[in-house]
Amino acid sequence: MGEVVLLDTWGSMFGMRAWIALEEKGVKYERKEENLSNKSPLLLQMNPIHKKIPVLIHNGKPICESAIIVQYIDEVWSHNPQLMPSDPYERAQARFWVDYIDQKVYPTWNKMWLSKGEEHEAGKKELISIFKQLEETLGDKPFYGHDMFGFVDIALIPFYCWFYTFETYGNFEMEAQCPKLVAWAKRCMQRETVSTILPNEKELYNAVVEMEKELESK
Repeated sequence: MGEVVLLDTWGSMFGMRAWIALEEKGVKYERKEENLSNKSPLLLQMNPIHKKIPVLIHNGKPICESAIIVQYIDEVWSHNPQLMPSDPYERAQARFWVDYIDQKVYPTWNKMWLSKGEEHEAGKKELISIFKQLEETLGDKPFYGHDMFGFVDIALIPFYCWFYTFETYGNFEMEAQCPKLVAWAKRCMQRETVSTILPNEKELYNAVVEMEKELESK
């Protein structure tokens, strides 16, 4: 199917989506790690609009935005496992929930992280309510794709390695708030395509602390 390159960076929940999808499909690819404070000419060339990762380069052509990349991978490498549901309604629902994750989780975490006092507390409550909604959507299913690990699971599971950071900054316990969601995440982590990609949660937290120090020093 031609040359495949993934432009990514360590700890990015969005880059991990594309990485997991490639592993799930067994695609042969090269992963190039970007330094986002000194972006490569290749990244700027391949994503001139947003200038951000991830970017999937397939036969020299770029595909940008993580959710679009995962769908592209599923369509181009159409062999099993299927990542998108076969039913049109289920596909539409999966896209809705991935859009919900994209619109809600990271922006709310960012708001909580970069604020103090009442605004920080409001951000924390909102973040917990978002995860409670996602837990309710999961229900009693093993995965968001019912018995199938699929599109929504791939979109959400990279946030699992961030749970420790969310909890530490927000002073709450995810398992106490959303036990079914944490159980789902642990099921996902039994997959080698997930467990070998998600970074250590403590290392990730330390990286966020260092990033915060850099922001405060500017």
